[in-house]
Amino acid sequence: MNKFFTLILCCCFISAFSAKPKNQYIRIKTAKGECIIKLYNETPKHRDNFIKLTKDHVFDGTLFHRIIKDFMIQGGDPDSKNARPGEELGNGTVGYTVPAEFRDSLFHKKGALGAARDNNPEKASSGSQFYIVQGKKFTDEQLDAVEKNRLQFKIPQWEREIYKTQGGTPHLDRNYTVFGEVVKGLEMVDAIAVLERDSKDRPVADISMQVSVLKRREAKKLEKELNKKIKK
Repeated sequence: MNKFFTLILCCCFISAFSAKPKNQYIRIKTAKGECIIKLYNETPKHRDNFIKLTKDHVFDGTLFHRIIKDFMIQGGDPDSKNARPGEELGNGTVGYTVPAEFRDSLFHKKGALGAARDNNPEKASSGSQFYIVQGKKFTDEQLDAVEKNRLQFKIPQWEREIYKTQGGTPHLDRNYTVFGEVVKGLEMVDAIAVLERDSKDRPVADISMQVSVLKRREAKKLEKELNKKIKK
């Protein structure tokens, strides 16, 4: 009997240890710090594409080539690797786009990871270029104006509270795919967003990045930490 219970306990331990994290996470390192981003399972095409590009080291050495305080920081242009000072960036491509994956529950709060795009009618995303929202806080009156003039739809009340308390860029909702969020290291976004920039919004001093996928053990540890914060 004791051997039977021991076997069950061992199986439970192995099962718990081998369980996959609920999400996949990526780390972005820069000279201004680092952040960890959770990729949403609700946007699988964008998630899987970002993971693939990361594992292929497509992002390594690219720049945050466009920054606007109280708005966002943008990167992922493959042409930004070894770019000359002052060179205009933002037109680089990996040769394909990703179909839009709009989800009403995923919106442009501070720290949101969004996919850049051009003006294509399908609103398909760039294959590699992305942005992280810094944003700003809004009042109810300002959100009312955004609804009327930019969105033509009502922002749910729970989202309004986040835009009022944490901030974001609500005018981008349902126009650009949100496919992740910063769960650690928002300070990096704030530090980059306020840097000196030129007339094309490119930082005067280059900010390059190294991007990696968190391994299973680290991702599970992170999720435990995040769950503890939610319970407090």
